[in-house]
Amino acid sequence: MNSVPRVAFLPDTFHEVNGVAHTSRQFEAFARRRQIPFLSAHCGPVTETVQDGPLTVMQFRRGPFSFPLDAMLDYDPFSFRFAGRAMAELRRFGAELIHITGPGDMGTLGCYLSWKLKIPLVISWHTSLHEYAGRRLERTLGFLGPRLSRTLGTFAERRSLDILGWFYRRAKVVLAPNQELVQLMRTFTPQPVHLMQRGVETDLFTPARRRRTDDTFRIGYVGRLTPEKNVRFLAKIGAALTSANLRSFEFRIVGQGSEDVWLRANVPNAVLTGVLRGEPLAGEYANMDVFVFPSKTDTYGNVVAEALASGVPIVVMPEGGPKFLVESGVTGFVATSGEDFVHRVESLMLDRNEQSRMGEAARRFGCTLSWDSVFEKVYAAYRDCLSTSPAIDPVASVKA
Repeated sequence: MNSVPRVAFLPDTFHEVNGVAHTSRQFEAFARRRQIPFLSAHCGPVTETVQDGPLTVMQFRRGPFSFPLDAMLDYDPFSFRFAGRAMAELRRFGAELIHITGPGDMGTLGCYLSWKLKIPLVISWHTSLHEYAGRRLERTLGFLGPRLSRTLGTFAERRSLDILGWFYRRAKVVLAPNQELVQLMRTFTPQPVHLMQRGVETDLFTPARRRRTDDTFRIGYVGRLTPEKNVRFLAKIGAALTSANLRSFEFRIVGQGSEDVWLRANVPNAVLTGVLRGEPLAGEYANMDVFVFPSKTDTYGNVVAEALASGVPIVVMPEGGPKFLVESGVTGFVATSGEDFVHRVESLMLDRNEQSRMGEAARRFGCTLSWDSVFEKVYAAYRDCLSTSPAIDPVASVKA
């Protein structure tokens, strides 16, 4: 094996607006910066292969029978028509391992290529699909009543987790975004499970972009507007603040999804911006006074890291991965319940000194999150996968 593993990376999402796609783009950018031999294969607007130094980028255009799995994310049931072309390119590239991000169209293709070419498979866990399945089915079957719909949702969640466990056992090494999921994956597979966190661009997401001079308390949310994100909880926050006669607040909701219309009708003093990227998104973060993330299903929370780097205190639920990013009482709060969540937002609105102190602490912590350090650890996991010497650091050897 070469000193730097020759990796073929096949993410299920790349150009879309979500955390997995953002991480995938950052990984490709990391390989380009470091000039590491790297093959990035994903779906895109055209089918093409582009060579850029040691970086090979393959794109496959999804076909007419693709169907949506989520907002702006499709699944092509006939993605195996690209297998011959992808296999030839992986052979030409000399891929030593394949890394996929889940059981989507590119993930199943990558799993097949790993088996066919007899090279190791690495799978990273990014989305708790079993929880999404349960939440969405429960919402869809709401007309059956809360008890029955919840029972059926729980059943769907458990069966989906069994299927995911079977899929992740195909991997020689598994990557998971938080310690709870590391432990969960270890119940599925005897293979090594490594922690793969996320990074943040601290030069883009910074409190230096704050331009506001008014006193309105701005409550921010960024992410998909879908049931599994628990975004209807934003209406409860607004109603509680209004009942407490605290009316000088504004919600800034960034994103899109099936809950858009409901949020517009039910969240008081709300501005829904749609999807934002780059500097407009960074400006939204910097001008928030608190970032609220009521999701109970997120495995990490890229948006939480971005808000921290922007110098914004965070309030999150006790379930899911975002709680590992928040030091409660220092950079924000990990609420103990829904009622406590609302109370924490209210306390920050009433105590601007605490809000400012937590914002400064959030920025300090956000600056410790680096994409380079994340991917260096991924390469350490690849080294484990390929059974090379721990003394070799393949990424450090090619640093610019």
